[in-house]
Amino acid sequence: MTPRRKPKRNNNSFFTFLLVGFLLISSIYYISEPSLLEDSNYKNAEEVPISDITRGYSEEEYESIIIKDNEVFVKKKDGTFIKSYKEGLETVSNLGWNDPENPTIVNVQNTEAANLFIAILPDLLFFVLIIGGLFWLFRSIAKSQNTALGFGKSKARIADAQSVKTKFDNVAGCDEGKEELVEVVDFLKHPKKYADIGAKIPKGVLLVGAPGTGKTLLARAVAGEAKVPFFSISGSEFVEMFVGVGASRVRDLFNRAKRNSPCIIFIDEIDAVGRQRGGAGFGGGHDEREQTLNQILTEMDGFDNKANIVVMAATNRPDVLDKALLRPGRFDRRIFIDKPDLKAREQILEVHSKNKKLARGIKLGDVAKQTVGLTGADLENIMNESAIIAARRGGKAIRQKDVVDAVEKVTIGPERKSRKLTDHEKKITAYHELGHAIVGHMCKHSDPLHKISIVSRGGTLGVTWFLPEEDNYTTSKSKFIDEVCSLLGGRAAEELIFDETTTGASNDLERASQIVRDMATKYGMGPDNLGAVVYGEKEGTIFSGVDPSMNRNYSEETANTIDEFIRKTIGSQLERAKKMLEKNREKLDKLAKILLKKEAISLKEFTEEFTSS
Repeated sequence: MTPRRKPKRNNNSFFTFLLVGFLLISSIYYISEPSLLEDSNYKNAEEVPISDITRGYSEEEYESIIIKDNEVFVKKKDGTFIKSYKEGLETVSNLGWNDPENPTIVNVQNTEAANLFIAILPDLLFFVLIIGGLFWLFRSIAKSQNTALGFGKSKARIADAQSVKTKFDNVAGCDEGKEELVEVVDFLKHPKKYADIGAKIPKGVLLVGAPGTGKTLLARAVAGEAKVPFFSISGSEFVEMFVGVGASRVRDLFNRAKRNSPCIIFIDEIDAVGRQRGGAGFGGGHDEREQTLNQILTEMDGFDNKANIVVMAATNRPDVLDKALLRPGRFDRRIFIDKPDLKAREQILEVHSKNKKLARGIKLGDVAKQTVGLTGADLENIMNESAIIAARRGGKAIRQKDVVDAVEKVTIGPERKSRKLTDHEKKITAYHELGHAIVGHMCKHSDPLHKISIVSRGGTLGVTWFLPEEDNYTTSKSKFIDEVCSLLGGRAAEELIFDETTTGASNDLERASQIVRDMATKYGMGPDNLGAVVYGEKEGTIFSGVDPSMNRNYSEETANTIDEFIRKTIGSQLERAKKMLEKNREKLDKLAKILLKKEAISLKEFTEEFTSS
């Protein structure tokens, strides 16, 4: 039997009742109020002395007499009308109009009650407004008290065991993370098995990874697999402007969890309240964030081993978390959710394409190769964009071209068809991009060329796309050097063809300079006199909202050596790129004509033209 729901109380019912009652009373009085005689003959009647009316009454000349206040209206038997006025204190008896044998009908209309109501109506209305105002004031006070009492309640959203439908099968590309969480699921399902052998499941599980890698999805999958209630809250929801509210919400959250155990508490973006305590720019012991963090630490320490509550948290900034939060007994298990590799990206694309119509022959593996470094959220966005592009083009299914265009839109930006380049600017852009392509193609350790385009996308006038054949986790010095040479290929082409340079190479120079600087200061790949030493250290506070700046902890002589290394490396690689383009000048000019005509060249077309000459 379905339980009956308690009807929702209408907060305005009292005022509605007062208004309806007031209008009803007013209507009754106005409806029941005797109106002025409707017949216009009464209003236009001839006025005569009251004595004439008394005489006519005694002679039985009238059909009826109507007395309304001090007005007297008479209808004669011949159909004519007359009227007169009497004194206020005169009655029917005083006037002699009460003869029972006289057939004249005498009708007296008393309007004193209506007049009295009209007279007191303003006072009555004022009284009603005073009563209503007092009622509203008392209700507001009671409501504010209830709000104040509930202000410290947790804002966590709870999903019961039946409503959490996410399973591990819905999460692709996180095999290691799922393996780590299987124990948590098994503990929530069979806690006695662990208790009998004396094992203790980790009280806290910290999911660490870049934004969009699936940390929240994994937490929901654990709740779905274990079939337990799932409390979800963001770290920022604990903290308010009032002191003590965050700690109160933490206490309420854990009390609710204990009443619903076994369950999972998931705190997203825990770095909002879990930052290191006592840093510069961060409040002392009375800071609201610190009080909230202290309460979280206390609650996690006070867990009963039989409570069967697992606290899961997610962050993309583990370096800023307080050490007390990461010690054993609290968040003592950390699971790193890395960006998906090639195989994982293909699996994620397959998951997000299940509810979409794909054309025959579509190769998601090729798409996975073009999306190096993207997260699961990016891949989901790509599949959604491909569906939008296919629908806009009038297709019935998503084709390979739709997905490729979606990848370019997500990674580089949408086409800017409104940006009109002059023929000279197009020519400079074509030679610039082909300079990157030819130099990168000839460098042994450079990533393979994928596509060349002079279609404006996002903030770029053109793009030369290099894609690795497989995921790389380390980079050699030779690869760094070839990457710098490839980046300088665009500037080298401009100098070679136009004998001048443009601002189009500004980002290339910035990236190349940073690579060479990192080689000298971070990776020990600089000149021999620098040695295998890391130069520069981070300084500043992590609470400033920006990454700490680098402090130069080396001498002026070392700084000069680093600067000289950067200048020589950039200069030598620029000359190297120029020599490559000079040797292939004819191929460069031929490919430029094709690119200006077609606006885009694929790897296959580039290879055919480059090798045929």
